[in-house]
Amino acid sequence: MARRLHGAIAAAVTPLTDGGRSLDPDSFGPLVEFLAAGGVDGLLACGTTGEGVLLTVGERRRVTEAFLAVRPEGFQVAVHAGAQTTHDTMALAAHARDVGADAVAVIAPPYFPLDPRELFEHFRSAADACDPLPFYIYEFAERSGYAIPLDVVGRLHREQGNVVGMKVSDKPFDAIEPYLVEGMDVFVGSEPLVRASMERGAVGAVSGLASAWPDVVAALVHEHSPEAHLRVTELRERLAGIPFHAALKQVLTDRGVLLHGDVRPPLRGLTLEERTAVSTLST
Repeated sequence: MARRLHGAIAAAVTPLTDGGRSLDPDSFGPLVEFLAAGGVDGLLACGTTGEGVLLTVGERRRVTEAFLAVRPEGFQVAVHAGAQTTHDTMALAAHARDVGADAVAVIAPPYFPLDPRELFEHFRSAADACDPLPFYIYEFAERSGYAIPLDVVGRLHREQGNVVGMKVSDKPFDAIEPYLVEGMDVFVGSEPLVRASMERGAVGAVSGLASAWPDVVAALVHEHSPEAHLRVTELRERLAGIPFHAALKQVLTDRGVLLHGDVRPPLRGLTLEERTAVSTLST
């Protein structure tokens, strides 16, 4: 099996142009350069922050390939392969393995509240499709509409050799704690909860904020910095109520990293008032 993920992972935005209708190939290199210079250990492509579920399967393959083509040596690229159907999820997971990604993560499909048997078969099929890459169960009840039962997680870990960990984006901490089980590498998505979670056994973070503030999240994870904890808490509070994807891309365009701040509809861009508020966070 390939090396497991470690440290601070940026949940990367997906560079888009043409009003969000097309990928922006010229921005992948500058984005990865910016993330690596900021001290994060890698990125997750096509996750929640990457607008993955709004992209076609073909686009998601191209995003994965674009990130892999420009990564520096040692910089991890994990791929979120979660999709509405098991067929598409398996196809994306297998593609990630075939093109040289470091790991695969899969969220529970939204809309239908899957029972434990359905969830187990879905995740098992996805993990099998990318074997021997390390596989991470992506728990985010707010997005899926339901939580993944602990017995499903435990059975997958026991029976599927490449299921090595989880990304848990739930909050508050009480919702994360049950998943901090021995033998599973847990990465936390809610940055204000990273320090408490790592004190209880989590191994790192997969962070949306790290896409625009990689240095802050790197300090939070690598140094357990109290100042970084205060900063990510402040950022989350000040971004509350503002479209998150557009806000991150605004910061990145302000910094000259992205050429465009476009998001994929039905997500929307920022109002003038929102852009002004976000621009104060860029400094």
